[in-house]
Amino acid sequence: MQTGVYHDVSPSALQRTTPSKQGELMNKDIALLLHGWDYNSNEVTVRKVIGVDGIEKIQMRLDLGLLQMELIGRPDGKRPHGEESLLEYHEARRDVFQRRGEDLQFSADEVSDLKQEAMQYYYRYLSLFHLGDYVGVMRDTQRNLQVFDLVRECGEDDEERFSMEQFRPYVLMMNTRARACLLLEEQEFDIALEKIDAGIARIEAFFMEDVERPDLAESCREIAFLRDWKERILSNRPLTPQEKIKRELKVAIEAENYERAAQLRDELKELVA
Repeated sequence: MQTGVYHDVSPSALQRTTPSKQGELMNKDIALLLHGWDYNSNEVTVRKVIGVDGIEKIQMRLDLGLLQMELIGRPDGKRPHGEESLLEYHEARRDVFQRRGEDLQFSADEVSDLKQEAMQYYYRYLSLFHLGDYVGVMRDTQRNLQVFDLVRECGEDDEERFSMEQFRPYVLMMNTRARACLLLEEQEFDIALEKIDAGIARIEAFFMEDVERPDLAESCREIAFLRDWKERILSNRPLTPQEKIKRELKVAIEAENYERAAQLRDELKELVA
């Protein structure tokens, strides 16, 4: 039984085609695009390219090919209902309903379409993170959090309303990582650590207030990752001038070098004055 369209592109089949047809078949083969760019199942493999429209794109390598995404707007470049994405379209609908004193309710198909769109943004912010575009990651993760909020607000029943909440801890973690990475690039270690703590608190609040299962926070992989990352930053970051003096002061006291300890105490007072 034939279940799809099959194109025979074997050498013998090519010989039976005209030269122009052979060229058309070969030009559609993506093997040339993938040559020298191998798939690695252990890491996210992405790159930026210039499209035929002269605009920069993102490509993500997959085992059977690649994904190509726009950097701005909806990743597939479409504008559903003339809006940047389905999120903006449904937010505008929601606002119209609210002005009329009514509640918007999504159909199962509308929720499914929003999920599919959110997946596009997931692939893009994952790619952007590995390209070091943390501002883009913050934008796309915040955008997907808005989708979760909208579905929870307008879903037809509890199953629909909470169908995307399982992904919230991961998106919050990625948003937190992007914020902290930007600060780490500027050597703002203390502020970066504060952002990590804030991200952990947001995920814990989700389990406590939204899910009403605070016990789940203990086994949450996203929280565990952020806590471990915080410890690694604390262990590897450069010491501040105050921390360097405190460390020298401790050594001086242990060595009973009280004259040096007194000098270090004076230096420390000058720094904090």
